[in-house]
Amino acid sequence: MADNTNNVNHNETPTPKTVAEATTGATTDAVETPRKVNENLETEHGTTIIDNAVVSKIAGIAAREVSGVAALGGGGARLVGTIRESFGGNEDVRQGVSVTVAEGVSSIEVAIIAEYGVAIHELAEAIRRNIINAIERMTGLDVERVDVVVHDVKLPNEKVEDSQEDSDNNNAAVAAQQTPAINHF
Repeated sequence: MADNTNNVNHNETPTPKTVAEATTGATTDAVETPRKVNENLETEHGTTIIDNAVVSKIAGIAAREVSGVAALGGGGARLVGTIRESFGGNEDVRQGVSVTVAEGVSSIEVAIIAEYGVAIHELAEAIRRNIINAIERMTGLDVERVDVVVHDVKLPNEKVEDSQEDSDNNNAAVAAQQTPAINHF
């Protein structure tokens, strides 16, 4: 007498199982995920498109508003900003900010220099809150994440050139060097 407890059909081609099938026994069918719609930006009357540069400006300004942020950007970005400002260019509030916007959702990375003595983890969280509040309030975009990269710590006696006052002082120094001396005899 044969034992038929396994009931295996040896003529059937085996198929690979998904992780879900293997662990739960459930089968999964391919389901297309519907595109997420940001109701603030897509209405029955039209679509609002907000450029990444706008989101970068808002994030840069919001980050600078937080007490304990000495400057935005790493060394290279700040050097380029200082050179641009010395030639009469305006301060770029987007310096140190990287933004990705897709389907009404934004992800932001902001690079900062922190003031010495500030609790950096608390500073990062305050920056996140301020950026999220500003972007969501002003643009209607959902903010998925805000990553804060701390490049340096500014010591109390250390000068970090990030403000317009510093730029004005640099412009005056450059102008003084370029102005020929006039001797009055």
